[in-house]
Amino acid sequence: MSGGSPHSGPAGTRWDAVVVGAGFAGTLVAHRLGARGWRVLVLEAGRPAPTGAEASTAHRAAGGGPPTSPYPHSPEAPSPDVTDLTGLPDGGFTAGGHLGQYGPLPYASGYLRANGGTGLLWTGLAPRMHPEDFRTADLGHGRNWPLGYHDLEPHYRDAEQEIGVAADAGEQRDAVGLPIPDDYAFPMRAIPASYLDRQLADALDGRTVHDPAMPGPARLAVTATPHARNGVPTRPGSAAGPLCAGSSGCVPACPTGAKYTPLRTQARWAAGVELRTDAVVSRVFADPATGRAGGVEYRSGGRTHRVEADLVVLAAHAIENARLLLLSGLANRSDQVGRNLMDHPALLTWGLMPRPVGPYRGPGSTSGLEAFRFGPGRDRRAPFRIEFGNWGWSWAGRAPEDEAAALLAAGLRGKELRTRLGDRLGRQFSLQFELEQPADPANRVTLDPDRRDPLGLPAPAVRYDLSGYVREGMASARAVSDQLFALLGAEDHTAYPATGWPGRLEHRGTVHGYRGAGHAGGTHLMGDSPATSVVDQWQRCWDHPNLYAVGCGSMPSLGTSNPSLTMAALALRSAERMHRDLQELHRPAAVSAPAAPRTASSPSSASSSSSPLSSPSPVSSSRPVSSEPS
Repeated sequence: MSGGSPHSGPAGTRWDAVVVGAGFAGTLVAHRLGARGWRVLVLEAGRPAPTGAEASTAHRAAGGGPPTSPYPHSPEAPSPDVTDLTGLPDGGFTAGGHLGQYGPLPYASGYLRANGGTGLLWTGLAPRMHPEDFRTADLGHGRNWPLGYHDLEPHYRDAEQEIGVAADAGEQRDAVGLPIPDDYAFPMRAIPASYLDRQLADALDGRTVHDPAMPGPARLAVTATPHARNGVPTRPGSAAGPLCAGSSGCVPACPTGAKYTPLRTQARWAAGVELRTDAVVSRVFADPATGRAGGVEYRSGGRTHRVEADLVVLAAHAIENARLLLLSGLANRSDQVGRNLMDHPALLTWGLMPRPVGPYRGPGSTSGLEAFRFGPGRDRRAPFRIEFGNWGWSWAGRAPEDEAAALLAAGLRGKELRTRLGDRLGRQFSLQFELEQPADPANRVTLDPDRRDPLGLPAPAVRYDLSGYVREGMASARAVSDQLFALLGAEDHTAYPATGWPGRLEHRGTVHGYRGAGHAGGTHLMGDSPATSVVDQWQRCWDHPNLYAVGCGSMPSLGTSNPSLTMAALALRSAERMHRDLQELHRPAAVSAPAAPRTASSPSSASSSSSPLSSPSPVSSSRPVSSEPS
């Protein structure tokens, strides 16, 4: 792997594939193609990122801040941040920064343009989607996938091995209803439950609550959440690195490196994969007659560069992928490019337990409740998954230093201050209700007619809202939350002040507030028809046979699970299709010639043929070579 020089590589190189974006999906695609022997150029708009330990140190030195704060920010490739949004005292919100906001409600998630992408910031949660999630249109809402859970299941296993997932297969089968093969074992055993998890399990397991949208009671079972972080290996000698040390600072960076990030896979890239950072792709060019993509143009070092490739793969985040397709005027026969923007609006509730529960230890969430993700009620309200928050009230906006400041302002000092602060922090807990948002073409990414980025390109803009179906999901979530608090004997301290909650709304007389989960999807969704979707089941653009748009933007629904594992499974599945595309493109043409007499020295056809999935033979000397201006 090259180290990220914007102009490295031999002059006149024509690449087998150019991948735009070095985040989750782009890194995995480049890895698989490179392992097959293809020459791959990866163009990343952002800058090289520090390791987890370096990022953790930088975050502490800066006194905290949003998850993006310890990472390098390129002035030519700005990233939107959650701090760009501000709630207004009388309701509504204002927005600044890279992403223009023009909707009734804010799109409340940011993303990071740096090597590794938003995969540097993620929480590491890696649950699979439920089989129901692939056919939401049959349930009355959103879009169906052109493939089902069983089509993706082998690739889920592949992704879990690739990124290193810790979970218990039997528990996932029994508690979540996932059809996982009986002989399958995740690479690592499940991450141990936190002390908070055990306290909640003691109080909730086997109890029931009533969701107003469901015909009967929901039975509760606290279930471990799959994680892409190193636990105890299920096979001796298969550890991928240091074990999770339970750091409560693993967002924005795991200080020990136990959590997976794309940088781990990049360290194993083949020599034929080259990375160029500070390379902002501004256009994909294609032949108007054939539709075939020829390559990309990118800006770096104050100049415009052009590279040509047999295959072009866009993997730059759902919003930036859509923006680049719109800038290029490509793949939009269906008028769906940029449409169907989705996230997981996260409704939070928080309170104080009657006794200490040991928060601020472990990853952000290690367990949750799965009963509301599927089944009866989904036709009436958005389903949701409940995560238990190990980090007290911090995501709700009340970090420990804020609690200390409030007690200091009340005049407490010395032993009394320590006692009161320890008691209050030690009893904090929160619930996160991660709601499904169905695909809606009115929620969309466009090119802002009035705003330009630092390179002079039209900036992205979004129009975003939450449907009545999602709002009904919030109402059900609050009803379930009230019952959970009662079962726990907890004091409910939930409140959504307008200035602290840009994502604040009223539904049926009740005020709700949501945070963005950072799970952008749907902006170039897949389908079974070029009239209604942007890409096919392989994430290949219908209008351009060698142009792929990969990532969560292809997903017709997000279900209720964190989407990174599904994105990884889709990327690995698509990489197989890309490999076959390249093999077909470089297959030698058949030439008719008189049969020659066979001699003892002639190789047999069996010995000279190659497997359809074997690495390609060296063909660079016979390929057309194009100039690549520097």
